[in-house]
Amino acid sequence: MALLVGAALLGLHFLAASFSQMPLNPVKLRHFETVSGYLDPYFTQNWMLFAPDPLADNRGILARAKCADGSTTEYYDVTTKYVEQAQHSRFFPSRMSRLVTGNVQQINGGDPVLNRLREAEKEKKKKEIPLMPFEKTSQEEAIRFLSRYSLTQMSGVCGGKPDQVQVRVYIQELPPWSKRKDPKAEDKVTVQDLKWLKAGSLL
Repeated sequence: MALLVGAALLGLHFLAASFSQMPLNPVKLRHFETVSGYLDPYFTQNWMLFAPDPLADNRGILARAKCADGSTTEYYDVTTKYVEQAQHSRFFPSRMSRLVTGNVQQINGGDPVLNRLREAEKEKKKKEIPLMPFEKTSQEEAIRFLSRYSLTQMSGVCGGKPDQVQVRVYIQELPPWSKRKDPKAEDKVTVQDLKWLKAGSLL
């Protein structure tokens, strides 16, 4: 009996994972929030490695806090520590860095079909297609997660009682492979400051 229950739960898990990767359609729009609530953040699916256009950049976050007296701390590097841990343990790497990169992708990734439509409209100089409700929900969830996660990484700031937290997302675009030997090729870094959130609302 336990074996049947386990097999059924495993089947439901793979069904939810497959559902999250299916093309945009009315069924996905209706049930996206439910499935996303189950998968995020530990089971988020990202098939960029196998895509025609794989990731070619470094992504991470910095975070700072605002104390009750109004002072603001310096930015704390939330990402690098866990990336270095993963690089120094090739056989049993830490997966903590995925918590950050997955949610950064969730903020700026969007649905591939809608992204292509927006690019097409932009080229035609037409009005940009607004974010769909499920995209707004997905972004809000990612922002809250990154803010909450950042708080756990700087627990000693403001005497251990920060009032607000703000996350800064950075994306370092690396030079293309074709320019790997060009000494003039430079990285391009873009920065996105997320909104301040009350620390109490993230607990």
